[in-house]
Amino acid sequence: MDSIFSLIGSYVAWDFKSLLLFTTVFILTADYIKNRRPANFPPGPRELPLVGNIFTVDHNRTHESLTQLAGKYGDVYSLRMGQTRMVVLNGFEVLKEALVNQGDSLVDRPDLPLQQDAAHGLGIIFSSGNLWKQQRRFALSTLRYFGFGKKSLEPVILDEFTHCAKDISSYKGKPFDPHLIINKAVSNIICSLVFGHRFKYVDEKFMKLMKWFDKALQIEGSIWAQLYNSFPLLMRRLPGPHQTFLHIWEDTKDFIRVELKEHKQKWDPSDLRDFIDRYLNEIQMSKGQADNTFDEENLVICVLDLFVAGSETTSTTLRWAFLYMAKYPEIQANVQAEIDRLIGQSRQPCMEDRANLPYTDAVIHEVQRMGNIVPLSLPHVTSRDIQLRGYTVPEGVTVIPNLTSVLFDKNEWETPVTFNPGHFLNAEGKFVKRAAFIPFSAGKRLCLGENLARMELFLFFTSFMQRFTFSMPAGVKPVMDYRFGVTLAPHRYEICAISR
Repeated sequence: MDSIFSLIGSYVAWDFKSLLLFTTVFILTADYIKNRRPANFPPGPRELPLVGNIFTVDHNRTHESLTQLAGKYGDVYSLRMGQTRMVVLNGFEVLKEALVNQGDSLVDRPDLPLQQDAAHGLGIIFSSGNLWKQQRRFALSTLRYFGFGKKSLEPVILDEFTHCAKDISSYKGKPFDPHLIINKAVSNIICSLVFGHRFKYVDEKFMKLMKWFDKALQIEGSIWAQLYNSFPLLMRRLPGPHQTFLHIWEDTKDFIRVELKEHKQKWDPSDLRDFIDRYLNEIQMSKGQADNTFDEENLVICVLDLFVAGSETTSTTLRWAFLYMAKYPEIQANVQAEIDRLIGQSRQPCMEDRANLPYTDAVIHEVQRMGNIVPLSLPHVTSRDIQLRGYTVPEGVTVIPNLTSVLFDKNEWETPVTFNPGHFLNAEGKFVKRAAFIPFSAGKRLCLGENLARMELFLFFTSFMQRFTFSMPAGVKPVMDYRFGVTLAPHRYEICAISR
C-alpha cells in the first residue's frame, strides 16, 4: 500500500514539475514573440525576459546611465522597460531633429499607469490630443492676462523676495537650511496667479504642500515608478513608495479643492481675479460644446500641474545657485561687483537691468546648465512612424529626450563638466545665447512656465546677490552631489547668508 501512495506522490510531483516547466517555457516564449525588436529599430543593450532593461539602468543616476549607454549604442538607441519599448535621444542635433523638425509626431505623452492613476490623463503636463491643446492654450492666455512674463508681475516677485529676505535675515548669518524657505517664496508667485493670494510662511498646510512636492518628484523618478509603469496590475496591489506618491497627489488635490470651493462661493463673472476664477468662467462659457474639455476635475489637475511646473524647478535652481556661489566665492564677488556698479544698494533690481548685467545673466545660465534640473525632460510618444538617424521608430513608442547629453556635450561646451560662466560670454564680455542651452526642452512641449522661470530666476538671484553673501558653515565644504528624481535636487544642506 505504501508503495502505491509513493508512486502516486511521485507522479503528482513530476506532473507539477512538468506544469511548472511548461508554464515557464510558455511565458518566456510569449514574452519573446510579443517583444521582438521591430525591423530597423534602434539598437540597445541585451534584454532580460519579462523585465527587459529595468535592471540595466542605475535608477539612482538614470540620466548618467542613459548618457553612458549612448557612448556604446549611439545617439539614438532603445531600451525595454518591462513590456514597454522606448527610444532614448542624445545630443543636440538629434533632439532638434526629433522635437522640432518632427515635433508634430512627438507632441503627445505616453500612457504611464502611475500618472494615469494619479491624474487620469487630465491637466496640462501629461495630457495629449485635443484635451492638451485646449488646456495649454487656455493656461497660456490666462497666465499672460495676469502678467505671466510681463513687467506687471515684477512687483509680485520683488515683494515675495522681501518676505523671503526677512526670513533669511532672521538667522543673522548663522547656518540654516534654505530648502523650505526658497520653495515657499517661489511657490507663492504661482499662488498669486492661481489662487489670487499668497500664503504665510508659517502656514502649516502650505508647508506640507512643499514637502509633498519634493517627495513626490523623488518617487516619480525612482525604480518604484518604473516598476509601477511596467507591471501596474501587480504594483497597484503591493505596498511601497508608489502608494505614497498616489496618496500625496490625492492630498494635494484635496488642498486645491478647498481653494476651489472658496472661489465658487465668491465667484463673480464680472470680476475674475485669478486663474481659478477665469477657469470657472470658461466652464460656464464652454457648456454644450462638442469638444469641450473644461470641467472642475480638469481644473484641479491643471492647478496641480502649474504648481509643480512653476515652483519646484525654479526653487531647486536657486538652491543650486547658493551652493555654486559658496563653492566659487570669486564668481559670487564678480556678480556682486557688477550689481553694485549698475544698481547699487538703493533700489531693487528689475528686468530691464538684465541687458546691462551680462556676467550675472551668464552665471544664472551656467547654474541652470550645471544644475541640470530636469535631466530627462518628460517622455513623449510617437503618433506615427518617424525616421531618426536611419532608424525607424514606430507609432506608439515612448521617446526620452536626454537633456543631460546636450547640456554636458563636449562638442557644444568648452568645459562641459566645469562651472564656467564664460560659456555664455563673448570676448567682449557680452552675453551670448547658446543653441544647445535647452533646460526647458524644445519643440511644442517646451516648458509652459519658461518665461516666468526666467523672470523669477533673474529677479530672485540678483536680489539675493545684492542683499547677501553666501558661504558654507565653518569647516564645511559644499557637496555638489545630487538626489535623483524627476528633478535633480541638491542634497539637504545648511548655508550662511551674511547681510551686505
